[in-house]
Amino acid sequence: MNASACRDLIFRLSDDELIIAHRHSEWTGLGPLLEEDIAFSSIAQDKLGHAQALYTILHEHFGEADPDTLAFMRAEPYMKCCHFVELPNGEYDFSLMRHFLFDAAEYVRWTALTQSSFEPLAKLAMKIRGELKYHLYHAQTWVKQLGAQGSEESHARMQTALREAWPYALGMFEASDHDAALVSDGVFIGEEQAHNDWLAFVRNTMDQATLILPEDAEPVYGGRKGYHTDHLQPLLTEMTEVYRIDPSAEW
Repeated sequence: MNASACRDLIFRLSDDELIIAHRHSEWTGLGPLLEEDIAFSSIAQDKLGHAQALYTILHEHFGEADPDTLAFMRAEPYMKCCHFVELPNGEYDFSLMRHFLFDAAEYVRWTALTQSSFEPLAKLAMKIRGELKYHLYHAQTWVKQLGAQGSEESHARMQTALREAWPYALGMFEASDHDAALVSDGVFIGEEQAHNDWLAFVRNTMDQATLILPEDAEPVYGGRKGYHTDHLQPLLTEMTEVYRIDPSAEW
């Protein structure tokens, strides 16, 4: 197994989970319904747990720092999250559309990873895939309800959210220099295959929601290589503020 390729993959996965967890948590107390406050808070907690589990694999199998250090002490250029998770929440329609598009990609990735030749990742994938079913069900239900069963306004707002989110969603599948090694080693199916599987899944849901996929969007890349939006550094500053006061403190 190519250790560098596997390490890079896990950093991409874990950093996405960490940052989207923080974004989801920002809806706590601000959602349109109490149930949605609870739902987004619960999903954020799950995502944070996924990130911790992935950072633990990096620590135990690749000699990286402990999970807290990896999450809270790396500078922006060393983060490998995609731009999509960095974007501010915006209105609830955008957050909901991002929730669906991101978790659809997550479901495709983690389903594939249940067959990974890297056993620690395959074992973790079995657990995470089970949790993702509920995340995805929540997102799908709302997208279809607001798209096909809601009002003219709700349909228009979800269509606009899809159009705004789509270029960044495509950026989740930014090609890696390690894809060939990951595929040949049986660690992961690669970004191209993941993108194709995701697109088929998303298209089916959008058809049910009577929403139209943008056809001319250009993917927004850069995050996987350490080039981020202006939104990431403020998020990292806020997220790490307490930890950086005293990294050695015990809670």
